[in-house]
Amino acid sequence: MSAVFDAFWRAVAYCLHPRVIVLSLLPLGVAGGAAALLGWAYWESAVAAVRATLENRALIAALLQWLDSNGWQQLHALIAPLIVVALAVPVVVVATLLLVALLATPAMVRLVATRRFGALQARRGGSWWQSLAWSLVCTLAAAAALVLSLPLWFVPPLALVLPPLIWGWLTYRVLAFDVLAQHASAAERRHLLRRERWPLLAMGVVCGYLGAVPSLLWALSALTLIVAPLLMVVSVWLYTLVFAFAACWFAHFLLAALQRLRLVEAAAAAVVAPPAPDVPLPLPSLPPPGPPALLPPAT
Repeated sequence: MSAVFDAFWRAVAYCLHPRVIVLSLLPLGVAGGAAALLGWAYWESAVAAVRATLENRALIAALLQWLDSNGWQQLHALIAPLIVVALAVPVVVVATLLLVALLATPAMVRLVATRRFGALQARRGGSWWQSLAWSLVCTLAAAAALVLSLPLWFVPPLALVLPPLIWGWLTYRVLAFDVLAQHASAAERRHLLRRERWPLLAMGVVCGYLGAVPSLLWALSALTLIVAPLLMVVSVWLYTLVFAFAACWFAHFLLAALQRLRLVEAAAAAVVAPPAPDVPLPLPSLPPPGPPALLPPAT
């Protein structure tokens, strides 16, 4: 876990880097602009549609009557906006994560690799379309898990565990693939994702809880629903910062793990096999002796 904490503090320091701040503004401009435009165009109509749907449901009518009997008539106007926000926030979170993964993570990984892992060879085991396909598949799996676990959210302990766990799993699967796509080979990526899956999942869950912080803005006061489109942009900005920090955290951790893996492989390949036992070399063959040379007679 020391490697996890080391990568955490390095990621915190990198979030103050001007380039990281600029990279975090790029997804904000796309997702925040889209959220503000959609909120300006469809907020009132969405709230009206949800309110009309609620009035036609017998269960909701019974809930409204129960609120009236307890003197909480003022809560009628808050139910529909809260449902719209509850439906919009998961979409905003997923869209922000995908935008950070596609637009900001590759540049942040290059920054971390250049400043800390300059000698690390880029083996390019994944392409951009593989990253996109992987992100979409993981997003669909997380969405299915959210829908299937929705009834369990009404159990108070599980409501505090299941959403961050699902968001954490999605964050770790998406960002880990994108971090290793350029520098690791396919075999190295599969090996690291399998070997480091529990630290990566723990990092993802921490990021999932950090991602729940922007949602607390909606619980401050009922007045926040009045400025919901603007508050949605602020939430997108906070989500972008959280996922930008997560990208730096995963980059430091996984590139360090990749460097250690290659050092171990290089050390194993450098082990020299024991030399063969000494064998006496054959002596060179001498030419057969010729007839003795005759000396000239003495004078």
